[in-house]
Amino acid sequence: MPVLIRSAGRVLGPLMFALPALLVACTGEQPPTPPPADPAPVAVDAARDELAALAAAAQDRHLVAQYVYGQAGRPDRTISFTSANDGSWRVDVPGGAWGGAADISMAATTDGLFQCALPSAGRPESASCVRLGDRDDAIPRRSDPWVQHPLTDWLDVLTDRRAPLAVAPATPPKGLAGTCYSVDSTSASLNAPLEVGIYCYDRDGTPTGVRTGAGTLRLAAAPGPAPATVQLAGPVVVDRDPLDTAAPPTPDPSDSPSAGTP
Repeated sequence: MPVLIRSAGRVLGPLMFALPALLVACTGEQPPTPPPADPAPVAVDAARDELAALAAAAQDRHLVAQYVYGQAGRPDRTISFTSANDGSWRVDVPGGAWGGAADISMAATTDGLFQCALPSAGRPESASCVRLGDRDDAIPRRSDPWVQHPLTDWLDVLTDRRAPLAVAPATPPKGLAGTCYSVDSTSASLNAPLEVGIYCYDRDGTPTGVRTGAGTLRLAAAPGPAPATVQLAGPVVVDRDPLDTAAPPTPDPSDSPSAGTP
């Protein structure tokens, strides 16, 4: 009899340990898996808030600054930007019109939005300005040199949390400095509120660089103090149209009054 009891114990012992596992397997119930941590939305929201704060600081940052403007296939140019204490601004753009043959200045004052033609090799006449509309009006596309937007009206878009933008931290591109963010559009519209690219700022809100498909702006030196207001480069005239950014058509020699004369 003791032999039988010991044999039964050896058989029942493993079964007693295996029974709970068998019951769990039969019921198919497993302990609930905790949901995975997903910090991505938090990081995205933080980047959007940080960029909005820097863009707001840039709106309040009044200065005189020089930027190097680079475009594919063209030599670098130095852009002069003034953001005055009264909210007016001016951007001087060498080669900003006539396919690079004419220098221009864009300015917004309490009197409106202006394009000024500056004396240059392609246009030796004295400086004169044309009023394009109210200061918040859009620049006609054919006369828009683009370069002023990252420093002026696109700041309104970057501070607007309703704008269809996706923002993420970015490594500064080569040649640029500051805290940088990658900005993309989440809108399917053909008219995006701004150009997608990399936007960089100093901690005080100074725009230190922008890289988009249209070109690259790079802060060339420490900015200087701002004036009380900006001055237009010349008198306002009404007898000419604004200069186009595209090169003017080549005159046809046959249209010359002296063509064909002996």
